[in-house]
Order: sequence, then C-alpha cells, then structure tokens
Amino acid sequence: MDLFAQSEADHLRQAMPLAARMRPESLDEVVGQQHILGPGKLLRRMVDANRLGSLILFGPPGTGKTTLAKLLAAETAGEFRQISAVAGGVKDVREVLQWATDRVATGACRPTLFIDEIHRFSKSQQDILLPEVEAGIVSLVGATTANPFFSINAALLSRSQIFQLQPLSQEEMTAILERALHDPQRGLGGLKVHAQREAIDFLATFSEGDARRALTALEIAVRSQAPAPSIVLTVELACQAAQAKQLGYDGSGDDHYDLTSALIKSIRGSDVDAAIYWLARMLEGGEEIRFLCRRLVILASEDIGNADPHALGVAVATMQACEFVGLPECQLTLSQCVAYLACSPKSNAATTAINRARRDVREERTVPVPYHLRDSHYPGSNQLGNGIGYQNSHDSPDGIAAQEYLGVEKSYYQPTDRGFEAELQRRLKKIGRQLKGRPERAPDDQSKR
Repeated sequence: MDLFAQSEADHLRQAMPLAARMRPESLDEVVGQQHILGPGKLLRRMVDANRLGSLILFGPPGTGKTTLAKLLAAETAGEFRQISAVAGGVKDVREVLQWATDRVATGACRPTLFIDEIHRFSKSQQDILLPEVEAGIVSLVGATTANPFFSINAALLSRSQIFQLQPLSQEEMTAILERALHDPQRGLGGLKVHAQREAIDFLATFSEGDARRALTALEIAVRSQAPAPSIVLTVELACQAAQAKQLGYDGSGDDHYDLTSALIKSIRGSDVDAAIYWLARMLEGGEEIRFLCRRLVILASEDIGNADPHALGVAVATMQACEFVGLPECQLTLSQCVAYLACSPKSNAATTAINRARRDVREERTVPVPYHLRDSHYPGSNQLGNGIGYQNSHDSPDGIAAQEYLGVEKSYYQPTDRGFEAELQRRLKKIGRQLKGRPERAPDDQSKR
C-alpha cells in the first residue's frame, strides 16, 4: 500500500464509529461466545480443520454475528461477500452465486457468502441458495435475530449448522469498554480519558449485552467533552449518552413467547414478585393488552379453577376494565389481577377432568344417553329399566336424586384439598354416598396424577 492509500485508509478508519473500529480482527480478539469458540468447541474445530460449511448465526443484536462471519471467512482464506436481506433481492443473490461458481471452477478457495437478516428473505428466495450450498460452492453464513426454526426453510437448515450467540455478560462488556478506552489506534486511548468505575459499570449494565450499544454510548459521552485536555467520564455523562433504555422486545418472536411463559409459570408457582416483573417487562415492551388479558382469563380456569372460584371473575373483570380504561391506567388493574392470581390456591383439577373426558370420547366406545335422561319428545324416553321415569332432583330431600346419570363408572373431576376445592371434596364424598348408594369417590387408575 502506497503512502496516499495508507492515508486514505487511516482517514476512513477515523471516520468510522467506535463500535466499527473496535471490531475484533481475529478470533482470538473475540470477547464472549466461548460456548462455540472456546477450545474444543464445534465452531472452533470446524475453523481449525478448514471445514466451515454453511452456518446460521442466531442471536440478539450486538452479539457479533457480522464480525464473526468476517473473521470466519478470513480464518478459512475464503473471499467474503455480504448481502443484506433487507436491501438485496434475488438478482443480487444470483450474481454472487455465479461469481462464487466461477471462482471455485478456477481452483480458488470456496468463498463465504454472508447474508444479514436472512430471515427477511421469503421461503422462495431462500430456496435459490440450496443448489450452491449443497454443492459446496459457497460457505453460507446467515445471521438472524429471529428463531431460525420458524423463519428459515427446513431444507436450508438441514444443510447448515446452527450456532446461537448469547448476550455478552457484564464482565465481558466491561472488558470491551476498557479495551476501547485504552486502545490508542482504534479506540479512545489518545484522548486521556479517566473513566469512573461506576460509569463503566453503568454502561456495561445498560447495554443489555449489546456491545454496539455500549460502545456508541461510550463514544458519545467522551466525544461530547472534546477537545478538553483531560476527560472525566462520570455516571451522569454516561446516563446522558445512554438516553432511554432499549429493551429489545420482539412482540412476535421468541421474546413474546418466552416472557409469556415466564409470566404464566410464575403465577402458577405463586411467586407474585416474579409475576409482576414479567408483566412489567411485557408492558414496557409494548405487549398487546388484549393478549395479556386473554392469558390471565385462561390461567384463572386452567391453573386455579375451583380452588378459588373468584379468580375467574377477577380475570374477566380485569379484561373488561382494561378494555374500558386502556393504557396507562389499566396497568394498575393488570397488576392487581396478576397479584391476586399468583396468591390464589392452585388446582388444575378442572383442566385434568375435561382432558380425561375428551380423551375417553375420542378413544373409547361412545356412551349412549340413558333413556330417562333423554329429551321427552322421543318415544321411550324418561323411562328407567325398572319402569321408573326421570326423577327431578329438586323433589328429593337433599336435592340429590339417586339415579344413573352416565351409565358407566367414571371418575373425572378429582378436587384437591386446596382452597375451596377442599369443601367440594367433602361435598362429593357425601354425594357419592347418596347417588344410588355409590361408594365415596376415589381416583381410578386413569385419574391418578
């Protein structure tokens, strides 16, 4: 490189944001992701054996997917081409694949094709990649923030190794920030920055594992004080540079399902504080209020049931109140409902009962309706085998008529001894003795839990 070219390269580097300048230049510089890059791990072994193949890198923003793709191409001596699925299309993909075919035909190393946001390609666009990927013409590296098992063709997944990148830990974020502060060539080492430990800790925590976000905030905080002879990075400056915290909530992806699962399981587990936290995460992320209400109404029957019959009423009232009030005030109603449901006694007896009954309807011979229970318009209805017709329960002293209602011995609803179901359990024992002298109800083999 001549003097002028070197000068241009230096100027271009200085124009780049800090996050771009601090990209690792070798796999040894990569911070984090040791579960796939550590000694003896699969991706490291693939690189060392120069058998990269095709990969799908799946993880949240700022975890190094693009950087890792470039480093993998450099480590395997393959040329690197990049396409963004947001801006590129079929024409761009075909051109790169033809170029790669020509390169391999001349004996060159297999190039690396990096497709950023590959999940944004349609299924038919993804299909275009299959012949060259299967033939080994290119090493495809696709990066996605969406779950690849939902967003990428099964045929392409079967030809690729999937590696999930994790958000960087606070210790790893701190190491990246310290490196940027002290590196005189690519970082801020030439500016004489004195950073308070609290400021570094704040940026490491605030960034939520996103290195790009942390380095961008660091650069803003430092550059906004230049050209001071010495710069002190305080917590106040770091807060100002960070602005509002970004939660990275994907309301239609994994975050949506993971946080919903955490909310439901925390309520089911009676941990009210955890349930309120997950509710807050979903509210801050912009989750649809109607979805939250539907889930709470379902949970009130599925996980609480008759252990607290009021739970369903509270959940339905919450749904109606949220529809009437709307945000931001309906967060109060949601918090009240979640707290009530979490503190309620739990029972899935009603859920288990209907599941057992429906299974019997599907798998066993259908039970005919006893004649005395059939509609009175049909001939022979309302007559028992002994000639006695249907007995109205209201005419019995205890409101319980000792007659057959099913025709076979089944035990579906088995209330627990928690909450109001303990009272129902006592009632059912008494009813069992009165219904044609039946013994007290006990779980049969199919109803054991």
